[in-house]
Amino acid sequence: MGGGTLLAERFEAHRPRLRAVAYRMLGSLGEAEDVVQETWLRLDRHAEEVDNLGGWLTTVASRVCLNELRSRERRREDELDTQVPDPVLAAPERDDPEAVALLGDRVGLALQVVLGTLGPAERLAFVLHDLFAVPFEDIAPLLDKTPAAVRQAVSRARKRVKERAPEPDRDPAAQRAAVEAFLAASREGDFAGLVAVLAPDAVLRADGGAAMAALSKVIRGGTVIASSAQGFRHLAPFARLVLVNGTYGTLTVVDGKPVSVMSFTVVDGLVAQIDVLSDPDRLAALAPPGLDG
Repeated sequence: MGGGTLLAERFEAHRPRLRAVAYRMLGSLGEAEDVVQETWLRLDRHAEEVDNLGGWLTTVASRVCLNELRSRERRREDELDTQVPDPVLAAPERDDPEAVALLGDRVGLALQVVLGTLGPAERLAFVLHDLFAVPFEDIAPLLDKTPAAVRQAVSRARKRVKERAPEPDRDPAAQRAAVEAFLAASREGDFAGLVAVLAPDAVLRADGGAAMAALSKVIRGGTVIASSAQGFRHLAPFARLVLVNGTYGTLTVVDGKPVSVMSFTVVDGLVAQIDVLSDPDRLAALAPPGLDG
């Protein structure tokens, strides 16, 4: 490869894919950036050894992610079912190339939540193969497994994803209609309206982080969620429609500060899952320009 400037330019061309891989692996935008930076540092040290730049970068980034996932597993004590990954926000009427590059074809925060329940090896194998089309043969050396074993790991992960992540409606109009109906009922304090737009077996997952730990909970059942939503009616007027990981959701801003992000999974016209992030520290870093006013 050429000089430092050329190497940097070639690396930048691969940055969006590397960020996307790391985000899907780790569910954290900040950690994804750290992985990309670490990958660049390693490239800078080993540039002369690299033939296939794209493959080499994906392999290195994946190894860094795998180490982090294994480290998380070792230090995990009481893992709560309330953890919500970092959402990727975009304005609903704006084409956001960065968000599209980060999310790829498979979108939705519900999928990212389920990825967080997979073991490190299964998560890496599923993300690389099913989301980024990396062949089993290329994944096998990362996990010290045979391609056949990787195939089995992906199959197990795919089954878990299918069981736990509802397949959302692909029609944006149907998504938007359900979210707007939820918002309207919330603003009016319309309990019956909320129940009507929620699936009977709907699930709400809320993550308040360390600062708002009392808000972290999992609520199951449409009527129970509707009842709980009544308690936050005072915030409903401040909620606005946004894209959350490529699907319609809401961002609530009070006095210029983001209070919550809500991601909705809409199935057959009804809200089947709601993932809520209300951790003020994470929200402060997530709200993009143009959405925080």
